[in-house]
Amino acid sequence: MPALFRIPEVQGVTKATAKQQMLKQLVCTNAPEQALRYHGFRTIAGVDEVGRGALFGPVVAAAVILPEKVGVLSRMGLTDSKQLDRKQREKLDRTVRKMALAFAVVAVDAETIDRINIYQASRLAMRLACEQLTVTPDHLIIDALHIDYPCQQTKLYYGDAICLSIAAASVVAKVYRDAMLREFDKQFPQYGLAQHKGYATPEHRKALKEHGPCPLHRRSFAPVYAADPNAALDAQLDLDDIFDEPPPEELAADELALNEVSSTPDPQLPISI
Repeated sequence: MPALFRIPEVQGVTKATAKQQMLKQLVCTNAPEQALRYHGFRTIAGVDEVGRGALFGPVVAAAVILPEKVGVLSRMGLTDSKQLDRKQREKLDRTVRKMALAFAVVAVDAETIDRINIYQASRLAMRLACEQLTVTPDHLIIDALHIDYPCQQTKLYYGDAICLSIAAASVVAKVYRDAMLREFDKQFPQYGLAQHKGYATPEHRKALKEHGPCPLHRRSFAPVYAADPNAALDAQLDLDDIFDEPPPEELAADELALNEVSSTPDPQLPISI
């Protein structure tokens, strides 16, 4: 990874804090888009996801195609959604939606995440968001990933902090997912979802231990699995299905059928006399 993005080691400061301090020093511009336009690309979509590390609910991805003139977004302070407060994000979300040439948002649910894993679910959400754009992009700029979409792509590390198109997608996805989690909080008030948005905060972990997971938790994630009283039973039932022998009458029927097949000549093969 280039030295520009190396997280500095500061004595007495956690790695997470050092990372946040480093990200705040980065400048979010449209330089990546300008460089791509110099090479002939015109409809450039920024793509990002949110909710990848949460224990609850969907992962959400957005794809946004911005116009060439984006000075208003720079002046409003558009950057990585995690560095903005709710008021800033929602104001920027409204502006991005008004000025974008096209945008799309897709949520992939917890059941799918458990089935195909969070990495593949994130890539799926990004691909589906690109496919739902009303303007077909000729280039994608993505935060540290490539996806299965049929156009050229640029992978940018910390892209949501240095590229306005990716930052716009980050904000749109974050505002959309946060609104979903506030609605889920009404359905499952015991977890405090409106506050932590499904992430693994101490409050959320405590609620998981007290109440166990609900159907929208990601059961393939270790803290959820550990808090599920049925997980050990489900695992044992799966093992029983693998190792349990069929009843004797089924074994006898299978053996009889096998003998009948082996004693019947194949009409496609020559018979030796």
